Amino acid sequence: MFDFEGENAKFAGHRENQETDLIPYLLIAGFLVGFCMIANRLASTIITAPMVFLGFGAAVALADMLPENGTEETLHTVAEIALIVLLFLDAAQIDQKALLKRRVWPARMLAIGLPLAFLFGTALGLLLFPGWPLAAVALAAAILVPTDAALGQPVVTNSSVPERSRRALTVESGLNDGLALPLVLLMASLAASEASAPSEGWLVFGVKQILLGPIVGGLVGLAGGTVLLWAKRSRSTSDVYEGIGALALAAFAYLSATLVGGNGFISAFAAGLGFGAVVQGQCKFVYEFTEGEGQLLSWTAFFLLGAVLVPEAIAHLTVEMVLFILCSLLLTRPLAIWLSLVGTDASPSTRLFFGWFGPRGLATALFALLVIDQLDHGQGEAILRLVVNAVWISAVLHGVTAAPGAKVYAARIRAQAAKAEMMPIEHSTDAFEAQAKRKT
Repeated sequence: MFDFEGENAKFAGHRENQETDLIPYLLIAGFLVGFCMIANRLASTIITAPMVFLGFGAAVALADMLPENGTEETLHTVAEIALIVLLFLDAAQIDQKALLKRRVWPARMLAIGLPLAFLFGTALGLLLFPGWPLAAVALAAAILVPTDAALGQPVVTNSSVPERSRRALTVESGLNDGLALPLVLLMASLAASEASAPSEGWLVFGVKQILLGPIVGGLVGLAGGTVLLWAKRSRSTSDVYEGIGALALAAFAYLSATLVGGNGFISAFAAGLGFGAVVQGQCKFVYEFTEGEGQLLSWTAFFLLGAVLVPEAIAHLTVEMVLFILCSLLLTRPLAIWLSLVGTDASPSTRLFFGWFGPRGLATALFALLVIDQLDHGQGEAILRLVVNAVWISAVLHGVTAAPGAKVYAARIRAQAAKAEMMPIEHSTDAFEAQAKRKT
């Protein structure tokens, strides 16, 4: 006979466990509602959204309130989706024509400052981590190269900071993710081959990843942008649908490159460049998505980083790691940026300000998660802990100094009557304002 009492007991136990598992999600939803209610007030303080969500995630983890299953898998899924979307949108938002005309500062920071920061970081790592293989040190340095203006929003949204300076930082932050990614993948391939038996295939694999990705992505982006403009002219689409199409285009570029052996993330970035070159500000979705849905995606990623990785990273934080991170923030990038701007009209104050304002944020953490599985387990864990500690330390230091630093810099520029910084620049106003919002 059917055991009704036993089945009822099982159902009651299952429901009780289900209700217990729902509590963390209830807290997360409640926290998100509360944050949104005071987000505008927080924007005028030294507390930034990345700081809040990293801290909340760590607090939930320390309170042992995370769901028992699936949290780490969720982090990797969200990380990959966020990286694809943000790489595509960062590239699509760049005003490429204006960049080619009069964008000496960001161009120099990207073309000279980025590789110098990588070389200086590698040299620093060899000094502080003598037991690490050269390729692993170089990989850590490459992962720490990208910057994320979202960790210091008062700078890119403060109207008292000269527009040319804000624009330079916004453009640099938008492009250095995609430009650093091939370097990260190459160093990861070298580190993986160094940790295992050398194989002739790894070099071919690495070259295919780096070359096929931008080729496929560029073609997809150009074709997608052309089709979108045709659809808009023929009124066969609207703003509602073009947003879905843009996201699908990023996914199409990623999957297409992966299918032929290229790197999907590089392909997504190249697709954004191609798409933006054709569309040139005519797709509102590219600028509006990250004001709502994109914010939620970014906040979710920061929360999961804080919940899954930050507590363990802090537990394994060493003196050598602290020295490397602080030197990376206070010495490596500032020196690289200073040298990259030698010979330009940037004042010493601007060079110092650009050098300091290089937060390590979401892209840095996502790059580490992207390559960690390719490495020896012990070495991979060490690099991941180093990177995660760099992200939360940068979130705190750049977050609390962004507003006062922007105020001091703006006052100094006015006092010096710096002509170069106050020079008007040509740009698409809507695109620039939207990109500044994107970085917050």
